[in-house]
Amino acid sequence: MKKLLLVAIMAVAGVAAAVAQPRAIGANIGYGFDISYQHALGEANMIDVSLNLPLFSGIGATATYDWINPFGTAIPWNYAGQWNWYLGVGAAGGFYGLFDNSKFSAAYVGVAGQVGIAYDFWFPLQLSLDYRPNIGVHFGDGVHFNDHGFYGITLGVRYRF
Repeated sequence: MKKLLLVAIMAVAGVAAAVAQPRAIGANIGYGFDISYQHALGEANMIDVSLNLPLFSGIGATATYDWINPFGTAIPWNYAGQWNWYLGVGAAGGFYGLFDNSKFSAAYVGVAGQVGIAYDFWFPLQLSLDYRPNIGVHFGDGVHFNDHGFYGITLGVRYRF
């Protein structure tokens, strides 16, 4: 009974800690359209998960683990809001050629990177500019190693909660 009570207390504490972390949800516009969710892991790290619609001709997902202000290099001009930059690495995958009428259809799996700058306003809004390079393998008319993943420079708008 004591072990069950201990497990229950640890589960409640874990959920409370996860809910207490800052989060943001929004969209990135650039190389198509992304729906983005960010979850902070303390002061200096976050997880960024995106559902991607690259050039509106496929569907995919990207997940990166990001370091906020890495190397101890915070942006010095924080006034009413807060500037941050971040650098991350993760994975991406998806499918191309699903929504157009071409015969070409391919799957993609690769390593994703992310570098960006964000401004958190004093109210719950965040604007960001991100670059997300991907490199990996696509399958379709054979197996090819290239950088045709879901990448590009995007403008992000997120609601922070």
